[in-house]
Amino acid sequence: MQMLAAGGMTILTDHQRKADADNPRGYCEWEPVKLLPTQPERIDEAEGKAVKVITQLLMSIPQGRDYKVIFMERPLSEVLASQDEMLRRRGNSDLVSHEVMTKAFSSHLKEVVSWFETRPEIPVLRLGYRRLLHDPLANAKAVKDFLAVDLDREAMAQQIDPALYHNRAS
Repeated sequence: MQMLAAGGMTILTDHQRKADADNPRGYCEWEPVKLLPTQPERIDEAEGKAVKVITQLLMSIPQGRDYKVIFMERPLSEVLASQDEMLRRRGNSDLVSHEVMTKAFSSHLKEVVSWFETRPEIPVLRLGYRRLLHDPLANAKAVKDFLAVDLDREAMAQQIDPALYHNRAS
């Protein structure tokens, strides 16, 4: 989302969730996205903008609109380590085992991929987090080309800060 904003795209965010130790640049989230399962028409507020939609809510977007999805992929072991660290910082020590969470996330990701197959009208750009870090300019170009929007790819690439890459899988 930071890349898209830097490139010149309007993002839909409410700025409710402030920067913290887990995300020092802040969160580009829009709270009403959580209403999609019961109020799918709320997505209309995002027309012409980029909005972050987590995979659990993605399957609630209604038909009859034009979407393009940039699907960020990161190794599950890194996602789980990141979540563990975030929960620890917030004082929650009730961590679910990585084995249980890996099975649940893997199953969910299969469900999302299957859902995309039922929605061929939605173009998807799968973007690997590690590849993005390795070659920000090439990936910024891929995003620009995919969206077919005039974006500043150099400004987009400058948003990538490898120093923020925590909880790497070995």
